[in-house]
Amino acid sequence: MVSFWKLRQSPNFRFAMLTLPGALFLLIFLVLPLISILIFSFWRTESYQLIADWNIENYKTILGQKTYLTFMWRSLVMAVSVSLVCLIYAYPVAYLVAKRGGRYRLILVLLTAAPFFTGIILRVTAMQQILGPIGLLNMALQTFGFEPIQILMYSNVASAIGLVYLWIPFMVLAIYLSLLNFNFELLEVAYVNGAKPWRAFLEITWPLNWIGTAIGIVLVFIPTFAAFVTPRFLGGVNGALYGNILEHQFGATGTWALGSAMGVVLFFICLIFIMIIWRTINLQRSGYTGEEF
Repeated sequence: MVSFWKLRQSPNFRFAMLTLPGALFLLIFLVLPLISILIFSFWRTESYQLIADWNIENYKTILGQKTYLTFMWRSLVMAVSVSLVCLIYAYPVAYLVAKRGGRYRLILVLLTAAPFFTGIILRVTAMQQILGPIGLLNMALQTFGFEPIQILMYSNVASAIGLVYLWIPFMVLAIYLSLLNFNFELLEVAYVNGAKPWRAFLEITWPLNWIGTAIGIVLVFIPTFAAFVTPRFLGGVNGALYGNILEHQFGATGTWALGSAMGVVLFFICLIFIMIIWRTINLQRSGYTGEEF
């Protein structure tokens, strides 16, 4: 009894008890489903039924057929492009809010997340009303005597615009939180010593806040690579991505085994991307000393 009482007073025991509910939740609703998907990927599907016939034919299909590789490459290019556009747009916004926002910084950051006040379907439908053949942009062009731009709808361009619109708040928030504790007086010191603004940015602001930028890139890249709702509504047949084909396996065709294998491939591509980003992070250069508080 005494030993149990001492165990309860142990900081490690308290920490374990506090983290146990969250750990069980992740185990039941994240780890176990991922393990089941991995197992199903080595089975086969017949008449909408999963059959425990262990093989690697699903992976041969995904990595050997040009169709799947094309959609995979298209999604990869889309994810990189959307992440780059979000980064170029979000960094100045987050920088100005962090440096010049003053007491309104929190409100300004929350305003960037205003689209999240509605569901994703409603937001994508709103983009249809803007980019569509009779949308606001084309109606404005026709008002001034110009021809409507057909590429704005049911294309990869439309999907990219919609995905940038959806995920850019994540990029702004990640960079803003990184800049929130940044000492802007370091830039003034650099200017006094003769550094140009672009050099001060590249040698001080960018490396010291790269962790936040890297987190923002990951938060945009992964959902874009796996996206299927936005490409379905805005991209149409010509703008289908890897996520659309994956969703098709679990829906119309019912080939769950092949869909599971596609999910595993998707997971490992995202994991490789995270590892690449992680390799670019220098904790000491970012100001982390390793000291515990």
